[in-house]
Amino acid sequence: MIAENLKTIRKELGERATLVCVSKFHPNEAIMKAYNAGERRFGENRPQEMLEKATTLPHDIEWHFIGNLQTNKVKIVVPHAAVIHSMSNDRLVDEIEKQAAKINKVQDVLIELHVAQEESKQGFSPQEAISLFTPEYIDSHPHIRICGVMGMATNTENETVIRRDFQEIRDTFETLKKGVFANCDHFREISMGMSGDWRLAVEMGSTIVRIGSSIFGARQY
Repeated sequence: MIAENLKTIRKELGERATLVCVSKFHPNEAIMKAYNAGERRFGENRPQEMLEKATTLPHDIEWHFIGNLQTNKVKIVVPHAAVIHSMSNDRLVDEIEKQAAKINKVQDVLIELHVAQEESKQGFSPQEAISLFTPEYIDSHPHIRICGVMGMATNTENETVIRRDFQEIRDTFETLKKGVFANCDHFREISMGMSGDWRLAVEMGSTIVRIGSSIFGARQY
């Protein structure tokens, strides 16, 4: 079933965006079914779970950390994450820099933006991101490579609201790309869209989609 789900999604997604298989809460056996079907990018949102999977599953897997990251857990995530999607506040920026420097790593990250109407969601407001990430600030964090932005739409069935949120994420990316990241080829990713709204996200310019339940089925808590 997992292989069939992947085949269906790949066919529709094509080359339009990169797929990250969201494997959080799913067992190693399920991940290996996706791995054997050719997938290598997997997304986790709990540091300890990612650590356990990263140290037991094949080493050519590219782990993406996509969940809310607390500063005291950064040291667990940095050694194993190819990309941290959820760099959501300035304390986290400093801690990622600190932990990456310790192991002489340049950590790829995405700036998490908060545009949704739920207060529970994390992230910089678009204006906070535009104000904080100056050339001087970026230069002061040499072990972080900012590759783009990540965001989630409001949890609603209202397509107009979802489009508006995705557009705001895209607009913020474009503002940063034309400004402080104008000469940075690596600043090119817009991570938005999950199982319920990824088609709309791709239409609105997403370059990375994070799909879990449409591949693995309902989460196993």
